[in-house]
Amino acid sequence: MTFFTAKKAKYEGPKSRSELAFRHYDKNRKVMGKTMADHLRFAICWWHSTCWPGSDPFGGDTFLRPWHHSSNEMEAARQKADVMFDAMDLTSIDFFCFHDRDIAPEGQSLKESNANVTAIANYIEKKMAKGKKKCLWGTANLFSNRRFMAGAATNPDPDVFAYCAAQIKHCMDVTKGLGGANYVMWGGREGYETLLNTNIGHELEAAKRMLALVIEYKHKIGFKGPILIEPKPQEPTKHQYDYDVATVYSLISSLGAQKDVKVNIEQNHAILAGHTFEHEIALASALGIFGSIDLNRGDYQSGWDTDQFIVDVPELTLAMYEILKAGGFTTGGMNFDAKIRRQSIDADDLIHAHVGSMDACAKALLNAAAMIEDGVLKGMVDERYAGWSTARNKAMLQGKESLEQIAARVEKNNINPQPKSGRQERLENLINRYC
Repeated sequence: MTFFTAKKAKYEGPKSRSELAFRHYDKNRKVMGKTMADHLRFAICWWHSTCWPGSDPFGGDTFLRPWHHSSNEMEAARQKADVMFDAMDLTSIDFFCFHDRDIAPEGQSLKESNANVTAIANYIEKKMAKGKKKCLWGTANLFSNRRFMAGAATNPDPDVFAYCAAQIKHCMDVTKGLGGANYVMWGGREGYETLLNTNIGHELEAAKRMLALVIEYKHKIGFKGPILIEPKPQEPTKHQYDYDVATVYSLISSLGAQKDVKVNIEQNHAILAGHTFEHEIALASALGIFGSIDLNRGDYQSGWDTDQFIVDVPELTLAMYEILKAGGFTTGGMNFDAKIRRQSIDADDLIHAHVGSMDACAKALLNAAAMIEDGVLKGMVDERYAGWSTARNKAMLQGKESLEQIAARVEKNNINPQPKSGRQERLENLINRYC
């Protein structure tokens, strides 16, 4: 099946005028000791790339893809897999991500659904071997079916909780079989619409128990990668229990699971939570739970999850700077959880979208590496906190002085601190030098 007409995108350098070429992304170029491909670990996602038909709340499908209206659902699933691997080849993307219901149709029972997923996973595995592609992560779709309208693990019906556990188990098995580097727990409907019918205490306890079960099973089957939780503040529910990085950390730390569970951070979700993309990355790093990235952007004029391809180099530079400071990716990567606009109906629009965003990420990587290597920004931050490097002030932070001792020292030495400039404007100007 021939779906795309585009030729494989290649690196042509910053001066290239080609409409479909990499100007900055040279996957084998070394940056700070690693290739660009190893730094960025790009992944294409199944759901937005081949599953989304271009519909919205006010209009139907605009993408008339042949598999969307096929009478043979399993054949359509194989067609989607063929297109996915063609897209990876044309963009030189090495990884993919999936939900179980993305790759195969849901059956009349969980047993039938599992059989469908296993069959298509076997088909995917053969294509992976042929194309030398890898699975960044898999996850179970616990939000689309109407059984999940009141949540999945947090559903008031214990039968739904049990069904979720069974579906997750199978998806973890499939992800492990495909060599997945991570497994994601995305709580699409883990939240509430109104407190009038909600027992928050019970639902939080149920979410905690499901995560504990998943961690236990991860070790039982020898799954080496981390479990990733993706923070999201709202939509589709009024309030999501995995609101932001700080909220997710509360859940992870309550189980003492910081070694097993990390976060998968998305720009659009960070904005909806009232943060910045770089804030969520920096906080995750500070808390020791930085894992992976879902790469997209929202529309700042629309207060919902628009999932657009991100091409904002300055914003990406700040995010990449925090990623490099965090030590870069280990098992994680940059998954394009983004969809082309519903008016972009040409098949090749999907290739252009990925290539453009990949190039923006590559330019951001070069900018961030330059910021790291010259050390000016770090030096200014270090200077601001230099007072904490003395033995006495270290002792104060480490709990070696009591409140009374600290107070007595301030009075004895007549300590009278004066404000120092935060120099924000100078720092913002500094960032523009790199971007």
